[in-house]
Amino acid sequence: MNERLIIGQYYPANSVLHRLDPRVKFIGSFAYITMIFFAESLLSWFFAAVYLFAMVIISKVPVRLMLKGLKSILFILIFTCILNIFFAPGETVVFEFYFIKITLEGLLLFAKMAARLVLLIISSSILTLTTTPLALTDALEFFLRPFAKIGLPAQEIAMMMTIALRFIPTLMEETEKIMKAQKARGADFETGGLVRRAKALVPILVPLFISSFKRAEDLAMAMEARCYRTDIKRSKMKELKFQRADYSALVCVTGFIAGLIIFRYF
Repeated sequence: MNERLIIGQYYPANSVLHRLDPRVKFIGSFAYITMIFFAESLLSWFFAAVYLFAMVIISKVPVRLMLKGLKSILFILIFTCILNIFFAPGETVVFEFYFIKITLEGLLLFAKMAARLVLLIISSSILTLTTTPLALTDALEFFLRPFAKIGLPAQEIAMMMTIALRFIPTLMEETEKIMKAQKARGADFETGGLVRRAKALVPILVPLFISSFKRAEDLAMAMEARCYRTDIKRSKMKELKFQRADYSALVCVTGFIAGLIIFRYF
């Protein structure tokens, strides 16, 4: 498993989250992502972090894997840090040197943005790490089904979104292989100016695009060989049905929403 990017990968395990209905996990992830934008107080952030940490433990996904997966957003965190610390307006000056001014408000804003981004990545990763691509497709198709009455191709959109999500780690692994092959041939991607580094990426992008088109063509041919069609109503090998654990999970999600609303201003 590629540990640099955990979104889009599936981690097989025998946990409560793995056995939950994918629709419940979609609802829980959407509710969590929505509610952390309403977190304001330190207590609400602590409550959201503890809740997510509990989900990671229940999922039986190694914490080490989650932390290594955050390396992919390290550049975004650093960029956010620079923008908020040095350019955010504020009155309480912590450090000042010529035109550089760091305020307490800027530091607090950076802390909130960084925490929100980390929680977003981990919560989204739990969904894909505990749900198979087929289950993701079934859940997406279920939620898009009402829009099919107005002509929206729900089944096609669900399939495309799932395939795109699944191909993210595959393309990352392919990129890493191409970079290692180019480095073995003497390619240098780390020295020189911005223009030189951009030109050095051409030997990576060209074979990556060719490989991506080849994979897409092979996938399309495999689906056609298996007579896959979207213009007919297909049966499913496993029908989605709510169990007692799914209703309990919905109660937990409701409790999290209520708790975050209560702790927001404390």
